Amino acid sequence: MSKDRSTYVVGDVHGHRDALAEALRAEGLLDDEDRWAGGADHLWFLGDFVDRGPDGVGAIDLVMRLEAEAAEAGGSVRTLLGNHEILLLGMYHFGDEPVPSDFGPRSFARSWEINGGLADDQDRLTGAHIEWLTSRPLAALAEEHLLLHSDTLEYLGWGEEIEGINAGAREILEGRDLEAWWDVWRRMTTRYAFRGPDGEETAQHLLDKLGGERVVHGHSVIADQLGIHPSQIEGPYLYAGGKALGIDGGLFVGGPCLVVELPYEPED
Repeated sequence: MSKDRSTYVVGDVHGHRDALAEALRAEGLLDDEDRWAGGADHLWFLGDFVDRGPDGVGAIDLVMRLEAEAAEAGGSVRTLLGNHEILLLGMYHFGDEPVPSDFGPRSFARSWEINGGLADDQDRLTGAHIEWLTSRPLAALAEEHLLLHSDTLEYLGWGEEIEGINAGAREILEGRDLEAWWDVWRRMTTRYAFRGPDGEETAQHLLDKLGGERVVHGHSVIADQLGIHPSQIEGPYLYAGGKALGIDGGLFVGGPCLVVELPYEPED
């Protein structure tokens, strides 16, 4: 890693725009007017800006602006798609159009409502939001870390390397094949691939395919992994023999908004 910059990752925001800004200020990445103050630092968001919280579009607007401000300052702000962005976009494009299913009624509108979708977010979406979100990647490498939203192997269903995964998913999201869209949503909702006795081996399998030395993901709330209340979360969750790092503090259920510097090593 370059000595003159740091790299940070942020997990699921779920509509808590102001808590996100406060957490970024605490790391020196924003100033008091919510402008980029990170200089040449790199900042990655792992998706799930929307649903369950009051201002998902406000969070998106903040990150879109920071992306431009950081680039001008010689830094970088980049974003992965989370499953809730897929849900937001699916609702926008398909609404309550039925999805063919052998498992009862399915539609993006139904899942969007069940999963905390807010009408205000849909009403405030613009063409610029849609274009920006649709162009976000699903996976990336940063400082020898494999960045993903979801702790799942389902990414390999779109390809065996990062470029192919991102291209395959983007082709679907630029089209209007409802069943293909639904498959992206379904795959991205799966989780816990790196738990249990085979977790380290599973994580290493994914790293061998896609690169990096450690998987960093959001999606699965750390408190659920540890069996504790979200308010007890103090930092990210390193597990699977050190091969996986969970950073979803569970902001929407009372946990912290974690801004984690890479590489992360737990305090003794």
